[in-house]
Amino acid sequence: MAHAPDSALYTQWIELLGWLEAGAAARGLTFEKVADFPDYIYRMERPYDLPTTVMSASVGVAGQPLIVAAVSPRHVDLKGVSLRLMGGSKHWHLHAGQTGLLEGKRPFTQQRLDTLLDGALRGVA
Repeated sequence: MAHAPDSALYTQWIELLGWLEAGAAARGLTFEKVADFPDYIYRMERPYDLPTTVMSASVGVAGQPLIVAAVSPRHVDLKGVSLRLMGGSKHWHLHAGQTGLLEGKRPFTQQRLDTLLDGALRGVA
């Protein structure tokens, strides 16, 4: 399996953030930024060259997160995206593929995220 460049991961992360925000809006849930990248916070006056400053975000109900998503900072060697179901042991590790995020070898799609969000709402993700 070919390794996608780091820039692909951060571009795909932005796409996932859009899916999370749209999924939250469609279900009447909240979408919140949790944290910025540390190197964005401490960059002083230098321009920031990643396509986003958001390192983690959550989708939740009334201020309580259901799912938290985070991407690796750029100093990490094996970068990826993690999705964690709060209050449970379920989690997903995603990596950059040539055309989008991958869950193992399977493409991680917006429909897959919708299934996870619906499951989290029902409590059976």
